[in-house]
Amino acid sequence: MNYKQLTFLSLFFLIILSCGKERNQYEVEALNKIEKLESLMATAKAKNLDVTREETLLWFSNEFIKFANWDENNKDQVEKAFGYDRFYKKDPAKYANELPNHERKKVIEILDKGIAQLQKVIDGSIVRRPAQKVDWGNIEVTDKALINKGKPVFLHDYFSKTVGIPLTNKDVYNDHLGNMHHGGENLYDVHQDRAINPWLLNQDGTFDQERLKLLTNIPDTNVGFLYLWNSGLPDWLKEKDSTVQVGRSLFMGMDIDNPNVRKHWGKIANKAGELTKGKKVTQLGFVLANEPHWFAEKGYWTQKFGEMNSISIHTLNKFRTWLSKQYNNNIKELNKNWESSFKDFNSVEIAIPIDKKFRGKPMWYDWCRFAMARSLDWFTYIQNELRVSYPNAPTSVKMQPRYFATDYRSHGLDFEALTELTSIIGDDAKAQASRSFGAKKPEPWEEKYAYSWEEIPFSYDFMESVAPDKIHFNSETHFLSLTKWKDLNTPTDYVRSVFWLATLHGMDASTSWFWARDPDGSPENRLEGDLDFWDPGLGGAYAGSANMQPQMVNEIAQVFMDMNSFSEEIIALRNQRKPLRFFYSETSAINKKHHMTDFFDLYESFYFEGLPMAFATEKIIKKQDNSNWDAIVVYQTEYVTDNEFNALQSYINQGGTVLVDSPKSLSKNEYGKTRKQRLKSTKGKVIQLNTTDIKEIKKESLAIVAGDLPKIKLKESNGTEHKGCTWRVVKNPKGGYWVNILNIGKNDAKLNLSFSDNKKPNITNMLTGEKLNAEFNLKPSGVLLIEITE
Repeated sequence: MNYKQLTFLSLFFLIILSCGKERNQYEVEALNKIEKLESLMATAKAKNLDVTREETLLWFSNEFIKFANWDENNKDQVEKAFGYDRFYKKDPAKYANELPNHERKKVIEILDKGIAQLQKVIDGSIVRRPAQKVDWGNIEVTDKALINKGKPVFLHDYFSKTVGIPLTNKDVYNDHLGNMHHGGENLYDVHQDRAINPWLLNQDGTFDQERLKLLTNIPDTNVGFLYLWNSGLPDWLKEKDSTVQVGRSLFMGMDIDNPNVRKHWGKIANKAGELTKGKKVTQLGFVLANEPHWFAEKGYWTQKFGEMNSISIHTLNKFRTWLSKQYNNNIKELNKNWESSFKDFNSVEIAIPIDKKFRGKPMWYDWCRFAMARSLDWFTYIQNELRVSYPNAPTSVKMQPRYFATDYRSHGLDFEALTELTSIIGDDAKAQASRSFGAKKPEPWEEKYAYSWEEIPFSYDFMESVAPDKIHFNSETHFLSLTKWKDLNTPTDYVRSVFWLATLHGMDASTSWFWARDPDGSPENRLEGDLDFWDPGLGGAYAGSANMQPQMVNEIAQVFMDMNSFSEEIIALRNQRKPLRFFYSETSAINKKHHMTDFFDLYESFYFEGLPMAFATEKIIKKQDNSNWDAIVVYQTEYVTDNEFNALQSYINQGGTVLVDSPKSLSKNEYGKTRKQRLKSTKGKVIQLNTTDIKEIKKESLAIVAGDLPKIKLKESNGTEHKGCTWRVVKNPKGGYWVNILNIGKNDAKLNLSFSDNKKPNITNMLTGEKLNAEFNLKPSGVLLIEITE
């Protein structure tokens, strides 16, 4: 169907809705602008100019005019939705009354912007590359990127998308919203909106044939993904074994060490692999878990939901076995470390949740390390069972990057090991454009930045360092809304910037939380009626979300069209050599209360120097080509295992350079015992900086890698002492350079670009074809991709 047919049908639907009542003034204004846009599109097409972007704008405009009418005619349901949200519930009637015109005004805004841009395209003021439409049925998965029509492609869709609507419905699955396939378009109950779930297997060992259709009925036409949805267990299994949920967590509703649970899920994983082998819906992988975590420290918020309030005998016995291996079966050594008096390893006990006062002590370290090994064992088992019938089945684990980036470490997730295990990097990173609900004072990021960006590059650079040859799927981007933050006026500049940022740091595909409109504008089935214990979180998520923000969802589609038009340049920018590595030790992260906070301060200081960022660990040093970098920086890393220490020394022995901030770093083992050895210069060298001053460390580090620094200089003035523009430079194979600049600072940035030898550059904005002077301004959340030649 072409855009004129689509527009006609949409307008016809709107006219029917409007019969018998006076047309809303904002709707009339929007429809007039749609008519103007259509006229400009016809003019552009007559000149052989691409109007793919405008087709998407037109589609969203018509959809949200329809949505606004539904919201106006069903204010009681809309008010109920606002009432479920902890922020909007203070006056749900107000928000329900305001929403329809708010949506119409936002439609007018995006139409004005689109009309102005298309007029410039027509008169030649700007030149755009044609948008590259995605062929959703012909995606090739390679180690470095997703490929479509011979070029890299970045994919976007929505998570938990309009449950109950068939995958073939073009009003929901299309080029505008996205067209990835997934399992679970039908519902049995609130827990079963994912195709691979624990209710597939019956008590008698047979499979529920109706529920298996959630897998077998998926059309083999489009790229997609499948979830293993494991937040609960069938009643018959809980009756058979009352311990199957001891030590459960929020989305892992079972004891992963229980033999009955393992047998049950092993059979399901095996069957899922058998039924889906080689199908396109598995190209982006089996997501082995949704946001797994097992916080075991006393007082953590998840415990009020029953998470990890105790552990099963199966977990305890597994811990005992792990300790026996860790201590080489020497109970005296454990007793010395723990200050305990256990008779043998079979008598070891531990109180879970564990008191935070033990952080930095051997018992804390042993539990945290075991918990990470325990979850790795579970995911290894499930992946192996999946691959019995489907060898090399693509997999990921949707890890929450904040659990890497923040100081908590009792969560049971080894980000490095899990990223190594699966064939796809998995996550659901978050960001936000304004202050959290209920915050009584400015949040730390507000002092310097336009939005909270830190979690994305910090965690992505780590995971990409661990697995540089794997694609990266964020299967639930929380860039648009969070439980603690939503904004009905989310700026389009933020939307563009945050998706560009994530893509630059490795994200190949993403599904955003969340899309829940049926084609007629009503909320999907799960959101209708009165919501029970589980559903208010879902209902609260609907209020103020993307489903009510035309400017937001249109901008997502627009930025992905732009990124896909320049996908080769973006891939070149993110795949460039990373000469400086920051040494990451999970040992210090577990033992120190604020290790990750301190570590991010170092990362942040380097982030605005035009240098791509990366990490080194013991495994990275051992497994990857050390010539891929020139130096490793060690910063406030007091605790390291002997293996970690030896890996650094081995790197030096092979000619590498290690910069150490102070004698305190590397001075203790995992149990806090003082290490007598110090790194020694051999074929390579150790540079003892004897300072923890980040400015001094940065100065010395950048001097070591001076030969790899950009041949371009960027000077920034933004009215503060802090830089706000993060930038990267890579050579254009045809000559000159490509430069990507993102202003994540809170102020306008006055920028000056020049060559290192001070030659004057010729600068072109690649997104518009416009020429730029050497000095120019970039607004907060501004995105620039430019070409520089002499």
